[in-house]
Amino acid sequence: MQQNNRSTPSRRIPSIAYFLFLTRWLQLPLYFGLVLAQCVYVFHFWVELSDLIGAVLGNQSALQHILDTVTIKGADRPEKLTETAIMLVVLGLIDVVMISNLLIMVIIGGYETFVSRMNLEGHPDQPEWLSHVNASVLKVKLATAIIGISSIHLLKTFINAAAYDEKTLIAQTGIHLAFLLSAIAIAYCDRLISQVDRHPEA
Repeated sequence: MQQNNRSTPSRRIPSIAYFLFLTRWLQLPLYFGLVLAQCVYVFHFWVELSDLIGAVLGNQSALQHILDTVTIKGADRPEKLTETAIMLVVLGLIDVVMISNLLIMVIIGGYETFVSRMNLEGHPDQPEWLSHVNASVLKVKLATAIIGISSIHLLKTFINAAAYDEKTLIAQTGIHLAFLLSAIAIAYCDRLISQVDRHPEA
């Protein structure tokens, strides 16, 4: 009787299956590499921000760097820091932040989904989306982030629309719409899968 009350021991995992399962840790160096890429973006952000502040304060070297950065090939180079130039620099900074956010989602979400649990439940700084993250949710969030990044690039193109030909403008708009439609398709497929999981008998 005592033996019947004992919990049934878990089935032994085959050696090959266990080895294949351990190979998930091979992704760890990839996430560390993305962390280094994140550091590069942080450095780039502060370089651009310091040059913008220096240009506003009258630093000629910083001003020349900013003007070189915002000038599109084929467009007239401004001689001073204009509102449009400031807007383009700020959009570039926002672009860096959004790419950085994308990296964070890939690093944290990917590690949580494909490598190992982080066990952050109850931590005050746990990302809201991490509590229910899975491969489908991660794909939708990544697609949304890519649309945001594409929107910034498209806005920068429209601000300098005079420097681009019509084919370039149409192509960039078409690419942005393709990203948008892809995100909608991914979200719709994820919704269908969720409905099937909730009503397997239907």
